[in-house]
Amino acid sequence: MDDKNKESLEAWEENAKFWDEAMGDESNKFHRETVRPKVNELLDIQPDDFILDIACGNGNYSAYLANQGISVVAFDYSANMIELAKKRQHRYLEQIEFCVADATNESSLLALRRKKPFTKAVSNMAIMDISDIEPLFRSVNQMLIDQGSFVFATQHPCFVTLTKQYMTPHSYYGEAITGQPKEQCYYHRSMQDIFHLCFACGFVVDGFYEECFAHEEIPEIIIVRAKKIKDIEK
Repeated sequence: MDDKNKESLEAWEENAKFWDEAMGDESNKFHRETVRPKVNELLDIQPDDFILDIACGNGNYSAYLANQGISVVAFDYSANMIELAKKRQHRYLEQIEFCVADATNESSLLALRRKKPFTKAVSNMAIMDISDIEPLFRSVNQMLIDQGSFVFATQHPCFVTLTKQYMTPHSYYGEAITGQPKEQCYYHRSMQDIFHLCFACGFVVDGFYEECFAHEEIPEIIIVRAKKIKDIEK
């Protein structure tokens, strides 16, 4: 684990309890009104789905899926967060398997494979918190069925950044929720970089939304559906 990734992990371990309480069972207003509706639309949940929940936090979206009868493997790289998720979602533990895994480490990710492949993978507002997303995209490709979908929501790279850089990948610090104990590190990537990585990792983008919060005109997030169209070299 490099220094930047270690620093991010330390921040999330410290922020875990605050985030669990802030997100609660139903998530916060931003997630409920801005993130989740289009994520749900693009994910197109089916009764026989087997879903990987990436950077699951306190597991509230995993619980939402489990409540519909879906089997889920959910992971986060904060061990504190996973312990809190297990406690909060205790009634769904027969359907949700919570794991600690590093989204920047391909071996750690591929250890999440189970006897059957995942039909879909989902990530709610986490891509921008991960220092290197290529191992994640490569691993998701390897764990999905053919034509499986990877749906992810992340900050809009054109409009949400605390710097004036756009084309050059960079990182900066900020608060996602006012009052959290420690600032988190955000990793900026251009829209081009995100889409090109999808294509390089065997996906085609077949669903896309830009969403605004509270009826504003400037979108804060993008929601992408990347469909697996080919296997990549392992």
